[in-house]
Amino acid sequence: MRSRIPAVLARAILRRRCSGLSFAELAVVLGLVAITSAVAAPGLHRIVQGQELRVSASDLYSAIQLTRSQAISRNEPVIITANDAAGLDWRRGWTVYVDRDNDRQAGAGDDILAVRSALPQGVQVSYSFTNPAAPQYIAYNGAGRSCSDTNSAASRLGTLSLFHGGQVRRIKINMLGRPRLCNPARDAGCDGAAAPP
Repeated sequence: MRSRIPAVLARAILRRRCSGLSFAELAVVLGLVAITSAVAAPGLHRIVQGQELRVSASDLYSAIQLTRSQAISRNEPVIITANDAAGLDWRRGWTVYVDRDNDRQAGAGDDILAVRSALPQGVQVSYSFTNPAAPQYIAYNGAGRSCSDTNSAASRLGTLSLFHGGQVRRIKINMLGRPRLCNPARDAGCDGAAAPP
């Protein structure tokens, strides 16, 4: 004859298992989650900043390459400029265009080829070219050489530096107009301006 005690005991144990956590158990779990989050947060923040910097630098590098390739394929000057009214703040994004009215600003009569919106908050950009006068721009002639927007034979080289959270990426444009994306922490010849204050 079977006893009913094991069946009753089994139901009681099953009910106990399904009843959830006690307040003490919940407090311990939440405490562990809070401690783990506090320890991981600074490292996670740095990873996010590094990713934002890499994406911003890669986007700007791609836009410069687009500017150069369009100048070659169209066999006419193509320009990339910062989106702010003064033409100085690359953090607000940039525009790649054919400057039909020669005013160094993307307008209604120009062929707009690409537009990038503002960079993530905290990303800073420093500009250092042979002619740093405002507005800041990078122009390419039909031969794919970086040039002055007023003289397609005048070579114009320099560096765009992007900074975020103590990390740096640079885009260097040589005399032939070839852009190179580099990381000064690991690449030789990747020098440039210091981070803006």
